[in-house]
Amino acid sequence: MQPLPIDPLLPEIIASLRRTPNLVIEAPPGAGKTTRVPAALVGEVAGEVLVLEPRRLAARLAARRVAEEWGERLGETVGYQVRFDEVSGPRTRLRFLTEGVLTRRLLSDPRLGGVGAVVLDEFHERHLQADLALALLRRLQRAARPELRLVVMSATLEAAPVAAFLDDCPVLRSEGRRFEVAVEHLARPDERPLAEQVAAALRRLIAEGLEGDALVFLPGASEIRRAQAACAQIAEAANLLLLPLHGDLPAAEQDRAVRPAAARKVILSTNVAESSVTIDGVVAVIDSGLARVAGHSPWSGLPTLDVARVSRAATAQRTGRAGRTRPGRCLRLYTAQDYAARPEHEMAEVRRADLAEAALELHAAGARDLAAFEWFEAPSSAALLAADALLRRLGAIAAGGEVTPLGRRMLEFPLHPRQSRLLLEAASRGAAAQGCVLAALVGERDLRAGDLFKGTRGAPAGGAHGPSDLLDRLDLFAAAERVSFAPEHLARMNLDPGAVMAVDRVRRQLQRLVGRKGEAAAADEALLISVLAGYPDRVARRRASGDELLLGGGGAARLAPASVVRGAEWLIAVDAEERRGGRAAETLVRAASAIEPEWLLDLFADALRETTEAVWNPQAERVEVVRRLLYEALVLDERRDREGGGEEAGRELARAALEAGAGAFAEPEEIDRFLARVAFVARTFPETGLPALGEEDVRAALAELCRGRRSFAEVRAAAGRGGLLGALRGRLSPEQARLLTRMAPEHVTLPGRRQARVNYERDRPPWLASRMQDFFGLAEGPRVAGGRVPIVLHLLAPNQRPVQVTTDLAGFWARIYPQARRELGRRYPRHAWPEDPLGTR
Repeated sequence: MQPLPIDPLLPEIIASLRRTPNLVIEAPPGAGKTTRVPAALVGEVAGEVLVLEPRRLAARLAARRVAEEWGERLGETVGYQVRFDEVSGPRTRLRFLTEGVLTRRLLSDPRLGGVGAVVLDEFHERHLQADLALALLRRLQRAARPELRLVVMSATLEAAPVAAFLDDCPVLRSEGRRFEVAVEHLARPDERPLAEQVAAALRRLIAEGLEGDALVFLPGASEIRRAQAACAQIAEAANLLLLPLHGDLPAAEQDRAVRPAAARKVILSTNVAESSVTIDGVVAVIDSGLARVAGHSPWSGLPTLDVARVSRAATAQRTGRAGRTRPGRCLRLYTAQDYAARPEHEMAEVRRADLAEAALELHAAGARDLAAFEWFEAPSSAALLAADALLRRLGAIAAGGEVTPLGRRMLEFPLHPRQSRLLLEAASRGAAAQGCVLAALVGERDLRAGDLFKGTRGAPAGGAHGPSDLLDRLDLFAAAERVSFAPEHLARMNLDPGAVMAVDRVRRQLQRLVGRKGEAAAADEALLISVLAGYPDRVARRRASGDELLLGGGGAARLAPASVVRGAEWLIAVDAEERRGGRAAETLVRAASAIEPEWLLDLFADALRETTEAVWNPQAERVEVVRRLLYEALVLDERRDREGGGEEAGRELARAALEAGAGAFAEPEEIDRFLARVAFVARTFPETGLPALGEEDVRAALAELCRGRRSFAEVRAAAGRGGLLGALRGRLSPEQARLLTRMAPEHVTLPGRRQARVNYERDRPPWLASRMQDFFGLAEGPRVAGGRVPIVLHLLAPNQRPVQVTTDLAGFWARIYPQARRELGRRYPRHAWPEDPLGTR
């Protein structure tokens, strides 16, 4: 075997594990830790050695490399196991597997019987399943397997926190073998499409004398395809092999990219080539500085891969690929300033990924309270609550965190709980085969290239309409199957062969797991109901017209023009994204699936709620009782009637009445006069404690008047019977009301038994206005407040204009009346103007 830099450290590694069960190893890329350390453990521990890799490609290639070094066929002593693929045998002692596979194995075998050591490779990538595996393994080691060896390996890791988590275990470091790599940054940002930037960089490497293979790091498969097209002529002219490398490629194509070749290669790779996979012969790296970073869609709840800038640690990993066997160079397609602004390490997935799948696994492992679980790095409490809430809605766990029988069945599939729930519902309705395809379609990228449902642009192809974007993809897959997935036919159908084959691989594995019991040709309804079962929290309702949707969780969204779901009122927003334009943000539903509201009654009756609400009808000026059947914030059924509602109806009527104002139910002057009378008595007789009523009392009286009534008409009818003023009077005690009547009478009697209204106004003394003749025979003006306060008299001429305003009636008769009599007598001769006004009557 070829010597590797990690080899001198192997004896110390073995010695350390003999003394203590845990160990952290730091070794740079290319040191050989992935293949040599696990192989060295096989002879030192009793039982199998498991090696956790962050990617399926890394697990397969690492297993093959060790098997080759041992001169064996893969599947004998050395094997691998990834999702939906396993190569191993009864003699297998060293097994490379992906992180999620180990978690599922721990669920089926909590003691991890027959395993002597577990190696967590490339832990610096901080995948959620790696964090979860580390926590579960440590718990197992402490509780039942103290002899179990745990080794955490990384190239760019802050070792101290991991070592502390593993009971302050030793940390060993390997310097590795490195040659100088000349790094070049762009002088200024390049605005050209990424494929053109790659082509320009490759052209430069060739012009300056490329003496080996070149490795190009790109974000994803779609970018690789575009770069491959842009570089095709350049590579042909230079006699270079242009080879893609990413996780969705068939194994033979992946092998072709990483194995030695007769001609020089340009390998267009995703970040799978950053670590775990050694590609000999690479002397130059072209780094886009981008990767598809795992997160999760708040809509689908499934993993997403969004293009983002990688950390400085990842760029160092990529650069180091060019310095394995000789000095190399790295052309970075970003500026030095861009590099300096990047974070040192990637954010751990546990802080940005959906936790539903991990939460279900933890509950199945006996963890009831996820917040109390001993995480290596705890996620946010909000993320844990959201995960549990989704699992309860899917029926996977009960309120106390216990896994239900349905949840146990969901765990039989290496899928996100949404996919498992969809599949099981389809199987229960006799549509297992199609349910397997739907579950695979949801988890894999779109058949039409690009990410999930992003590949279709504009309106549906050919103006096609249908009940579901998922069923539309199901039909496309069925069409591809009818032509035996022949690449030339798929190309004519505008389908991505890699995506189609990935869906086919997953659905075949799912079919083996679910079986075909009771299988029958399924109607669309069964499949649409199955989609609903997996997405109970994504129900939406289309507005009366257009593509605007009301979302069950609140807010609005818009259905993408590419969706085939054009006519359905009720639908599931399977996948969506938030788009920002200027200051506004818009939620765009890219994939939808129609439902009938009756299905909600069948599947989620316990999630429905009935409300009774009193609603104001401004046209009819009355309260109507609205009874609604709701699913989240969406109204499934609504009925109105004019009866019932109880106190709530009275409160709603009062709200509307107060908004209309007291003037809608009584003459404002009457209300003001009554309030002024009360204020006058309270001011004149403070010892009585009479309250000075104000606007708040008017509002309270109006609200009182609305009690037990339903309409303005009823309130006005009550007002006609003393209504609002009566309600205001009711705010006084009987004794206070009698005092008000005595001390602030509304009328006084003038000579000739004429009743004159006394006017009361705030901050003015009481006054009355009447013709001068009405006062003939009256020596003194009338008084109120038990004689304490004289009424201000407005003595009016026949034209109703005041001749005098006074409280001294006797003085008026003596001093002013004689002159006024002469003038008024000439002007109004038909009226009586006696010389002695006191002798009249």
